[in-house]
Amino acid sequence: MKIVWGITGAGDLMPELFDVMEKVAERPEADVTVIMSKAAATVLAWYKLRDRLENIARRVLVEKDANTPFLAGPLQVGKYDFLLVAPLTANSAAKVAHGIADTLITNCVAQTSKGDTPTYLLPVDREPGSTATALPDGTPFTLKVRPVDVANVDKLRTIEGLHVLDGIDALRRLFDEHLKNGKGAA
Repeated sequence: MKIVWGITGAGDLMPELFDVMEKVAERPEADVTVIMSKAAATVLAWYKLRDRLENIARRVLVEKDANTPFLAGPLQVGKYDFLLVAPLTANSAAKVAHGIADTLITNCVAQTSKGDTPTYLLPVDREPGSTATALPDGTPFTLKVRPVDVANVDKLRTIEGLHVLDGIDALRRLFDEHLKNGKGAA
């Protein structure tokens, strides 16, 4: 299973996502390439997760511009089994929902969805109300989810080629299916 895992600059769910990534990467058939937005690089430094990431992924690439490092083409033509963006910030969700592809991750999502490679997104602001998260030092923090962010996620659900995941459990099921059935599952 060869995947590209995009990370945007949301701290929400970050430690839990790294736990999932680590379990996937331990599998001999898993080849995980991580692409990070510039903001993600900053957030990972705050959460002190950069070294852990370097030990998990085969390759870690940081955004220089919307097409560098170049992965949109290989994703589009099927060189990878799928693209996953987790976490997907409200900002990136809004861009994708409205067809804006001006960052490495939003460009990869846009271009990948033009081919047959599946794209999975795990937005952080999926449901109305509030969500409990933790600050980099572990302090609990409650965020209010804005209705506009939920509306953008709802719009993502209607875009052909995009699959919105509804939490960590859905992410685990995605990997269980891919690892159980091999390429093209899920």
